Amino acid sequence: MTDINTYEGAPEAEFRDFVALLKPRVMSLVVFTAFVGLWVAPVDVHPFIAFCSVLFIALGGGASGALNMWYDADIDAVMRRTQGRPIPAGRIDGNAALSLGLILAGFAVMMLGLAANWFAAGFLAFTIFFYAVVYTIWLKRWTPQNIVIGGAAGAFPPMIGWACATGGISIESLLMFALIFFWTPPHFWALALFMKSDYHEAQVPMLTVTHGRPATRRHIFAYTLVLAPFAIWLGLTSVGGPIYLAASVVLNALFIHGGWQILRRSEDAALADGYAVERRVFKLSLYYLFLHFVALLAQNLWGTW
Repeated sequence: MTDINTYEGAPEAEFRDFVALLKPRVMSLVVFTAFVGLWVAPVDVHPFIAFCSVLFIALGGGASGALNMWYDADIDAVMRRTQGRPIPAGRIDGNAALSLGLILAGFAVMMLGLAANWFAAGFLAFTIFFYAVVYTIWLKRWTPQNIVIGGAAGAFPPMIGWACATGGISIESLLMFALIFFWTPPHFWALALFMKSDYHEAQVPMLTVTHGRPATRRHIFAYTLVLAPFAIWLGLTSVGGPIYLAASVVLNALFIHGGWQILRRSEDAALADGYAVERRVFKLSLYYLFLHFVALLAQNLWGTW
């Protein structure tokens, strides 16, 4: 990790630069899945406590993003899609990002403990540590399984939301975790198929770099097959029902079909059309996860089993 400070003559940081440090797109997924986990839990939570819980989970997610950007500033400066981030662009000092991440992390964990319960707060603290240390500092630069193991960090929020309501863990929250955990590799590997040069130049051992695109294609299809049973199983629990099951069956059929299309593609064909299929499957993966959690909400509002 290279310490990147504000470049001489660089524009001064604006408020939006500090917001960008928190990775708002990633935070939106954290907020939504945590909210769903809390909402579908079989415990009534006061609206104010629910709002505060989701807010502090979001701040914890933002803290993770800031710590990630602080440590990965050297990588971000090399990769084209991340060169405009506040630290490599010289708008924010690396030490300022580190301070912001640590302060937000401590504040979020403490306030979640006071607002909800200390089990959920401890879970949030572990999640921040897992993303910032286990994934960012250790796994990301060491193993092509970085996104597989590290994907757990993004899968914890619905479990934290559930823990805010119930104070514990259940099969339902574990399956929500599994849904995101097994979705993460094919989602990111589809992106890596048409972003390989970035990871190669940054010397990040993404699967496409270490094992090549054909192996990555096989892994994507395999993970869509592994993912489907867990996604559908969630529909058979106390938070499931016909709405969720119907949505899950359709979405998994589409995702498996997309994985199959990627598997059958030759590199020449993919290069010829600009990786159109890979880009389409990547976009499908975004809808896949979002619509699963929308279906959980809809099922809860309509009534479960």
